[in-house]
Amino acid sequence: MKEGKLMKVCHSTTHNCEKHTDRDLARQWNSIDWDKTRDTVNRLQIRIAKATKEENWNLVKRLSYLLTHSRSAKLLAVRIVTQNKAMASK
Repeated sequence: MKEGKLMKVCHSTTHNCEKHTDRDLARQWNSIDWDKTRDTVNRLQIRIAKATKEENWNLVKRLSYLLTHSRSAKLLAVRIVTQNKAMASK
């Protein structure tokens, strides 16, 4: 059986000009306004609950999509998970 050559393949789709150092990423993470992020997510959750109570299922579906695809919800989810892991390791 023939063995082929190993190839170096870069699967990153990030352009070199967009790559950040760990320090840059930490600075960005620490500069996030967490109160505003939490309020944004909470406001969407309240709107979903209100639409559910009114049985407006089309609106529930649209708002749920907005929530699951929002940057705020993703950031908050990552923050909660990383804080839980940090507390569990103590």
